[in-house]
Formats: sequence, structure tokens, C-alpha cells
Amino acid sequence: MSQVLELKREMADDYGYNEAIKTLRTNIQFCGKSVRVIMLTSSVPNEGKSDIAFALAQSLAQIGKKTLLLDADIRKSVLTVRYQVEQEVRGLSQYLSGQWGLGDIVYQTDMENLSVIFSGPYSPNPAELLEEEGCDLMFEALRISYDYIIIDTPPMANLIDGAIIARHCDGAVIVVESGGVSYKLVQKVKDQIEKAECKILGMVLNKVNVQNKGYYGKYGRYGQYGKYEKYGGSEENGEGDRKKGVRLGKGRKK
Repeated sequence: MSQVLELKREMADDYGYNEAIKTLRTNIQFCGKSVRVIMLTSSVPNEGKSDIAFALAQSLAQIGKKTLLLDADIRKSVLTVRYQVEQEVRGLSQYLSGQWGLGDIVYQTDMENLSVIFSGPYSPNPAELLEEEGCDLMFEALRISYDYIIIDTPPMANLIDGAIIARHCDGAVIVVESGGVSYKLVQKVKDQIEKAECKILGMVLNKVNVQNKGYYGKYGRYGQYGKYEKYGGSEENGEGDRKKGVRLGKGRKK
């Protein structure tokens, strides 16, 4: 394994957001021991999936689970910039193209139990790379080494990459920006994942409208990330400012 990397990101200590991520983590764990390789995707860019993928991986690592965050967005990764990785790092595209071995692209981070594989340099043919046999061998090896593998995939509305990755996953979580995409577009992503025979674990509703009441209302406003509710709970679209938020669950009414 390569040297330890320090990941830097200035994030507010937001109680509500942290609790929402813990809820997502718990729901993932309740999916069963067989669900260990999990992809997070979205319909279009900027719905917040990369932040949530990182937060989920970090949360799993914090409870002692050996976790790998795999950045599979070879087309337009944000991980190295967002977390201020200053040194040059090798990544997935270089492994899949045969330039480096798997051990050369896995980096241990300064966060206990959390390792990362970066996307690597931009590739003009990412779908073809992901179809390579090396991708199958990579997931086989990683399953042996990690309790959880969290994969940040490209948006799926107009790209096939996520559907290819879904074939290797035990489950998928779709991140949806509240009011930002149509039902039809999200349904298209859902259908692509199901065609890849990947189980859909649930959905995260991000950037919700915040109102100081309702389900979980006793916690008040959740600051930057707003309020979260379990699936099936009533969603109240308030008149307050539009802030980031998550809505978590598995489609059950409480």
C-alpha cells in the first residue's frame, strides 16, 4: 500500500448532517452482511453524491469498519481538488490501462480505517477501461481486504459508466437534488441500475427546503444541510431558505 495521505476539507461541524449520515450508515448496515460494495450515483452533476459518498465512507471507518472509497469518475473527478491532495497520485485509470498494479493505487489516509483509490488522469475511453478484465480482478481483490467499498460513480443520465460499475456492486444509493431533477430522469437512472442487476438500496434526497417544524422538528434547523426525514415520512416544503439536506431511508412508512 502507498504512503499515508492527508485529506483536507473545511466542513462545518453540523450536528444534523452528521446524524443524517449516521442514519444512512445504519440503514446500509441493516441491508445485511452481503451488502458491502455500494455505489453512490446521481442523475446529473452537482447533486451532492461525492460529498455524501465521502461522508458515508468516513462514518463507516469511524465505527471500526475497514473502508475503501473508490473514485470511479474517470471523466471528471473532484476528489483530489476538493480534499486538497497536493502531491501527485496514481489512480484507477492508470491501473485499468495497465500502467500500475492495484497495490500502487491504493492510498491509506490520515483517517483511521479509511483508504482511497483516486480516479487517476482523465481517460477518453472510460467505459472501455471499466469493461476490462482488470476491473473484475480488482473488485475480487478488494472484497477480500475491506469490510466496505464505497464507490463514487459518474452521473448516470447520459453516461454508461455507472451501469458498468453497477455490475460489480451489491447495492446502489441514488442521490437526488430536491427540486433539481425530474421524476422521469431519476426513473431512467433507476432502470439502468436494475438492468445491471444491481439492488437499489434507497435514495438520499439532498438540498431540501428547510422548515423549523415537522418530523424530527425537535432538533430545529439543521444549519447548512437542513433537515432529514425517513422515507415515507411527510415532506414539508417550507418557505425558508434553500439549504443542503438529506432525506434517508428504504421506502418504508414509519
